[in-house]
Amino acid sequence: MTAETPARPASVRWLPFAVAAALLLVLAACSAGATATPSATESAAASVSEAASASESAAAGESYEITVADTAAGSALAGEDSMTLYTFDNDTTPGTSACTGDCATNWPPFTVDEGEQATAGEGVTGEIGTISRDDGSTQVTYNDKPLYYFAGDSAAGDSNGDGVGGIWHIAAP
Repeated sequence: MTAETPARPASVRWLPFAVAAALLLVLAACSAGATATPSATESAAASVSEAASASESAAAGESYEITVADTAAGSALAGEDSMTLYTFDNDTTPGTSACTGDCATNWPPFTVDEGEQATAGEGVTGEIGTISRDDGSTQVTYNDKPLYYFAGDSAAGDSNGDGVGGIWHIAAP
């Protein structure tokens, strides 16, 4: 024969939790006079508000500021991570990039994803716009000229692509 332990009533099983909750309420009430801590409701509301702001910010997309950088070739527009931007003389048809395939490997276009945008920073006086590339990406333009990076630049302020082939130039502000 085995002796069975009688089941504890529900009120006894919840007793430790009730005591812990009561202690938390007492501690909260005691410390409320010492510091101005927000209530649980206020904290929850603030968290929801912060999450909504972050969500709206993500929905609005990231913004890349085009700036002016000093390079060995002179003042130039700079894109993400302050890398020098270039223009291509063969881009003669408005709204179209002539640099595709291997060209785009050596001269990566300055692109933005859907919902992102490029904006003009201090000293950038021309018009910032975008075009659709053949591959479906969105390339940033300056005064209707598509903008590119140069694969031979490794740090902010490099201008190794200026004058290459007589058709690549730093994008002057």
